[in-house]
Amino acid sequence: MIVFITDPIPELAMKQLTDAGFTVRQHPGSAPITKSELLASVSDVDYLVTSLSTNVDADVIAAAPQLKLIANYGAGYNNIDTVAAAHRGIAVTNTPAVSTESVAELTLGLILALSHRVVEGDQLMRTTGFAGWQPLFFLGHEIAGKRLGIVGMGSIGRAVAQRARALGMEILYWQRHRLTPSDEQNIGAHFSQLDELLAASDFVTLHVPLVPSSRHLIDAEALARMKDSAYLINAARGPVVDEAALVSALESGSIAGVALDVYEREPEPEPALKGMKNVILTPHIGNATVEARNAMAQIVVDNIVKQSRGEKINTVNLQG
Repeated sequence: MIVFITDPIPELAMKQLTDAGFTVRQHPGSAPITKSELLASVSDVDYLVTSLSTNVDADVIAAAPQLKLIANYGAGYNNIDTVAAAHRGIAVTNTPAVSTESVAELTLGLILALSHRVVEGDQLMRTTGFAGWQPLFFLGHEIAGKRLGIVGMGSIGRAVAQRARALGMEILYWQRHRLTPSDEQNIGAHFSQLDELLAASDFVTLHVPLVPSSRHLIDAEALARMKDSAYLINAARGPVVDEAALVSALESGSIAGVALDVYEREPEPEPALKGMKNVILTPHIGNATVEARNAMAQIVVDNIVKQSRGEKINTVNLQG
């Protein structure tokens, strides 16, 4: 039974798979695998472990006649042609839930960095420096008492709400299906329609999956509804935000700033964003912690072992 891994993953997963009797092959080097390299690597593969940056399309699936499972090393799976996999009866798995703490912590870090101008201050000190402490120099804002709008109240949205409440923020949320009154009370969040949330929030953070209805959910019209003093944070999926519209909103001053961990055309952000002082850009590190990545690796291993034994595994929605 052959396992092919497209990107380096924690050593614990490699060892466990080898100890379980699998032949493990891994794409060499640190650069992402190309489509031609992937096509040439899967002809005899039973289990494919791939990352969000690797596109597993119908061509790749067709080139792997023995393929039984695509184990995505990531919470999402929009990089996989789930319809083509379903037609072949190939299971598709991902690694949800274990990223929750890490992404929530990064989100709060980005909120604090935006409000206190941390990255901008770091850049200043590495270049021109400053003349000394002055009463009105380099002012930011406290987040206590501010309103946080959370778009998508799944596990990550809830974890963000919990942390933000502890820092004294008021929580609004929107998603297609409203929570129960008891859940809202436990979280301390108030439901709001999306347009109202955008208009009322001092910070807007996105925690929705990438599906057809969420692509460009935050477009020019949505950005125009936000306060000119408000900040946008996206640690979900890049195409949820129309980056060209975002650049226009920042240039016009219709929003105060943005922090992005994901990008519409990843890995490259819209070029104009790189030169803006009120923009923080991080390289898709939402779950880039030792704890989260080890937990993700364990899920991948468990799914492969269970699938090989004919045991039940938790698959994603194969209809996409």
